Amino acid sequence: MATIKDIANRLGVSVSTVSKGLNGASDISEQLRQAVLDTAVEMGYTTKQMRGRDRKKICLFVENMDYETPEQFGYDIILGFRQEAFRGNYDVTVIPVTPLFQSTEKYDTYMLKNGYVGAFIVGFALQDDWMSQFSSTNIPTVLFDNYVRKNPCVGSIGTDSAEGIDDAIVHLIHQGHSRIALINGSRHSMISEQRRQAYIDSMTSHGLPFSEATMPYGYYVADAAKDHVSSLLSMGITAILCGNDLIASGVITECTLHGYKVPEDVSVIGFDDIPISTKLNPPLTTIRQDRIELGKSGFYTLHSLLNHVSISRTLLRPQLVVRKSTAMARPQPVL
Repeated sequence: MATIKDIANRLGVSVSTVSKGLNGASDISEQLRQAVLDTAVEMGYTTKQMRGRDRKKICLFVENMDYETPEQFGYDIILGFRQEAFRGNYDVTVIPVTPLFQSTEKYDTYMLKNGYVGAFIVGFALQDDWMSQFSSTNIPTVLFDNYVRKNPCVGSIGTDSAEGIDDAIVHLIHQGHSRIALINGSRHSMISEQRRQAYIDSMTSHGLPFSEATMPYGYYVADAAKDHVSSLLSMGITAILCGNDLIASGVITECTLHGYKVPEDVSVIGFDDIPISTKLNPPLTTIRQDRIELGKSGFYTLHSLLNHVSISRTLLRPQLVVRKSTAMARPQPVL
């Protein structure tokens, strides 16, 4: 377990400064106090007060998402949630779950018997058992990249896919691209369906051609690119949007294997802006989700629900981050 001295060493400040930050003293800056709190959460520090029985228990259920290291998509989401819960004097338990677990444990029953007053749900698929149970639960619950209708106890948070996809397509249009494809994530995923619809809407609004063949489903892993890149290139596609940065990394690899250069021959855009994006060759143009802020928004929404303020959906704005994987389209031969 981390100590105050460990936090002080990490931040390069005195032990007394860390103590002041943890105890809300007024003679240090708010910025430094928040840095102390954020570092304490990241290092797993707890106080006697935090371990007391008066603290409310909330949990964060994770499925189909890696989150153990800073390089993984879920890490910052969980960190942001825990940081805000720390400030609110809540205990957070992170619980990995599987479809089998959901089939043997009812959501409400599990929450009640373990004393949890609310939950943040991350990475669930539409066909998961608990998704249908969220429609009737009375327990304050927040869904990341999922949504249930007409339950005032359940809220939703995410990033505006429509805005992000359109920003990416406009960027490509300005570079002379018109033959643009989307390699999507998994079927049975609300976010995949949203990004598919965002692609359709944006291509339609800009008068660009598309078809079922230009928007294939895959999985949110790099290997998904192997099934689609060759056929898309044979169709004359000059730019490929990807459901996430891992798919984009696979697209870059596949383009190279097929003798195409990125971005000279094919422009590639990812989604998420995870740390791998800057390390690819070339560095990846991508649609950034602020995952720390998504985690914080998850807590803000849950805290509102716990205080009987019913919130339906919260969408954060994305940001297109332009790097080296997009360039002007090469002139296409006239047929």
